[in-house]
Amino acid sequence: WADFGCYGSQFSDKAKSEGLAGEGMKFTDGYAACAVCSPTRAALMSGKHPARLHITDWIPGNRSRKKLDQMDFVQQMPLTEFTIAEAMKEAGYATGFVGKWHLGGKDYYPDKQGFDVNIAGNHSGGPKGGYYSPHNMENLVDGPDGEYLPERLANEAMGFIEANKDKPFYLQLSHYTVHSPVQAKKELLAKYQAKKAAMKKPAGQEYVDEGTYAWNKEYQDNAAFGTMVEAMDENVGRVLGKVKELGLEDNTIVIFASDNGGQSILPSKRAWGSNRPLRGGKGWHYEGGIRVATIVKWPGVVSAGGVCNEPMMTMDFYPTMLEMAGLKAKPQQHVDGLSLVGVLKQKSRLNREALYWHYPHYHGSGHRPSGAIRAGRWKLIEFFEDMRVELYDLQSDIGESKDLSKTNPAKAKELTDMLHKWRAEVGADMPKPNPKWKG
Repeated sequence: WADFGCYGSQFSDKAKSEGLAGEGMKFTDGYAACAVCSPTRAALMSGKHPARLHITDWIPGNRSRKKLDQMDFVQQMPLTEFTIAEAMKEAGYATGFVGKWHLGGKDYYPDKQGFDVNIAGNHSGGPKGGYYSPHNMENLVDGPDGEYLPERLANEAMGFIEANKDKPFYLQLSHYTVHSPVQAKKELLAKYQAKKAAMKKPAGQEYVDEGTYAWNKEYQDNAAFGTMVEAMDENVGRVLGKVKELGLEDNTIVIFASDNGGQSILPSKRAWGSNRPLRGGKGWHYEGGIRVATIVKWPGVVSAGGVCNEPMMTMDFYPTMLEMAGLKAKPQQHVDGLSLVGVLKQKSRLNREALYWHYPHYHGSGHRPSGAIRAGRWKLIEFFEDMRVELYDLQSDIGESKDLSKTNPAKAKELTDMLHKWRAEVGADMPKPNPKWKG
């Protein structure tokens, strides 16, 4: 969310994403379905909440055991789910997947889930061989030595568009960038090193202790990471340029989103990003871990440069895309999603009672198992080790700096009850005490 200029970043150059926001609608309160990747990707494909799917951690997950036992969870996108790709294919669309999949092994790859074409989609969460070729990745033939992965994936995406320019197509371009390892685009590194040297160091600490041996980085200044953001942005722009070059721009909808918040918090002082003014980052239920950049361009329908403050979540994309394409809804499939079409047309609101998150696992960022709920301006996080809660008013405190659970116990109880009721309704799995834990 904070890595983009249209959301307030002062460090990374990203004119293409800012331009996309100028041509479409920017959601200020767009949320990933989970604070880590695989569950959110499953939510996108299925229209269901990760807790309902029992895909609650990145695959295969962190197996550490502390006060609570590390739970088992579903390790793939079930073939019984009728994915958005299958829905589009059923309607006559050519379907292509390029990039990161991370939803199970070979029997569950994109070509088994509705995609005609799968390029680079496999079981891995990051580029196995790194961002420079040889990438050593399944379903991607290595390019020339030194080829940078975002450029290669954009080339593959443009090839798919070119091949299907005369028919309806659904393309899911899922850049591995920006994900560890942090490997700079070499041609841009000197530029960002100079930016860092010239920037005025912000007042205050560089890292803030979040407890559980976790340190949150307070501002952006990582030169290598800056090059990666720009490289991803450049290559989004190249794909959009191909759409325009082929004369398809007025009949192509573009959705830009992310699968979790930026990596700004780790057990040591070495995080490479910062989500300020949001608190926390990837793996946590503070806003920095779940609020993400979300932009929708729908030529002739969405007013250029629009801004929407309506809270929305990953599952909403499935019913939205069906309605955009003039297809019938599949309410038994995308049971947790709401169509954004009325919001995009500025004709209606979602009228959703609340948004929910469920991450019952420990994470390498220092996160402890927890759940969260947002209802209007109010946000509550419940920590499963001791079931204590924190309550925040996001309208007046977007940085979640003032816990109001003690001063507003009625609201805390109301949201806690709603969260517990929701967990029961979706059959969310809860962790159990670790009998071997000695403190």
